[in-house]
Amino acid sequence: MQLTQGLHRMLQQQPGKVATWFALPDGSVRTRTYAQLGERAMRIASVLRAHGVAPGDRVALLSANSDRYLEFFMATWWAGAIACPVNMRWSAAEMAYSLDDAGVRVLLVGADFVPMLPAIHEQAREGFAALFFGDPDNGSQPPDLPDLEALLAASAPGQEHAGRQDDPAAIFYTGGTTGLPKGVVLSHLNLWSSAMGRMAQVPSSADAVALHVAPMFHLASAGRLISHTLIGGSAMVLASFRADSVVDAIERHAVAEVVLIPSMLQMLLDHPCFDPARLASLRRITYGGAPISPALLDRALAALPQAEFVQCYGQTEASPLITINSHESHVGEGRRLGRLRSAGRVVYGVQMRVVDPDGRDTAPGVAGEIIARGPNVMLGYWRKPEETARALRNGWLHTGDGGYLDEHGYLYVVDRLKDMIITGGENVYSAEVENALAEHPAIAQCAVIGIPSAAWGESVHAVVVLKAGASATAAELQAHCKARIAGYKCPKSVEFRGELPMSSVGKVLKTALRRPYLDAMR
Repeated sequence: MQLTQGLHRMLQQQPGKVATWFALPDGSVRTRTYAQLGERAMRIASVLRAHGVAPGDRVALLSANSDRYLEFFMATWWAGAIACPVNMRWSAAEMAYSLDDAGVRVLLVGADFVPMLPAIHEQAREGFAALFFGDPDNGSQPPDLPDLEALLAASAPGQEHAGRQDDPAAIFYTGGTTGLPKGVVLSHLNLWSSAMGRMAQVPSSADAVALHVAPMFHLASAGRLISHTLIGGSAMVLASFRADSVVDAIERHAVAEVVLIPSMLQMLLDHPCFDPARLASLRRITYGGAPISPALLDRALAALPQAEFVQCYGQTEASPLITINSHESHVGEGRRLGRLRSAGRVVYGVQMRVVDPDGRDTAPGVAGEIIARGPNVMLGYWRKPEETARALRNGWLHTGDGGYLDEHGYLYVVDRLKDMIITGGENVYSAEVENALAEHPAIAQCAVIGIPSAAWGESVHAVVVLKAGASATAAELQAHCKARIAGYKCPKSVEFRGELPMSSVGKVLKTALRRPYLDAMR
């Protein structure tokens, strides 16, 4: 099963149906039908081939959200290549690393990111062709950067590569415990089976308009865009999250479904433009990607009683779904039974267990590591066989997350065994931030933890011990980090201490550092 199947189906059955609407910077909305999507994807595939892209090669996109994201996926797969969305919040060095690591042959660049190209080229070891793929704005397209629009206008639609369902479809980069991102390789079958499992458990109507506002370089958003195309739905796309734009889009296009991370939901409810009457068309809000406070969820449920709330738990390595917590857990008897605190039950087509360090199933209520297997589980990490072997053991994906099951199969996630912080839906590994901090000459020791944040779910907090006689301010250390890593990874707060709590074997006791913040929530 190839992920272009939904496009084939719509070209055969409803070519004139709207595939995407995209809100342009001037306030107008661009409409693409499935016929237009198919024609453009086939021509873009021809352009990619003319630039040396062969089946199995990697094609990357560096862009803000737009309708072009769907064209990028469809064209890349039409050509038999592997799609590599680039995290637009990374620094130029991080982008260059991922492009080198994947061996990208062609990079499609949106207007907002053309100014970063020189720095990316300077730091990349491997060569790649860059093509402009966007709407020119204020001269953002330099004359020496080929314009994909002009190239596809001069190209004939290409024939689709006859691939297999186990062929790699995409590489999504996720953080690594060593500080370097890892490329998660997902096949067509991986992504297709995850989409089918989600829709079997929480069906979406092909007539329901879905709003896409979360970053599409993340699988949570890209996966929903892919699954909506598989059923022939219509998608409204916003370049970025702004509460007023979200309200306008929902009202104008009678949006029925939207995926939001908790920080977006918080900003939406807090904005002066928020008016439940303007969001009356909403029938489902899916959330995940970061912890959500009960207070925020109660407020959202009260403000939008006509909408069902659904929580998703998973990770990129699972394409991404493992469990879904349905609306029934958020209200009535399910809530009375405490299921609101759960991550729900395993998705159709996936097996999930909680095991002890010896790989034995834990009893209900007893915590262990969450593991999963099924056709949704990744092929592996790109060019990282040792890390792949650690994650995929005996046919099971070891998530690195801790949790427990109750007697009815509801999963409760209690901790992240991998030392990861989720802030505003972004994964931040403390080791990477600690490495950046440690380069400052005034720092003797440091530890980075996630602390509760009403706005972001968690925020990055650094605990620092300075060298004897040295001095540094929080602002100085934050600026030091911003010069080395992406802004969202940098500490939002810095605490200075005389020493760090240590275990008997010399490891920092991060549980002790987190305890005051967790106690304050009780």
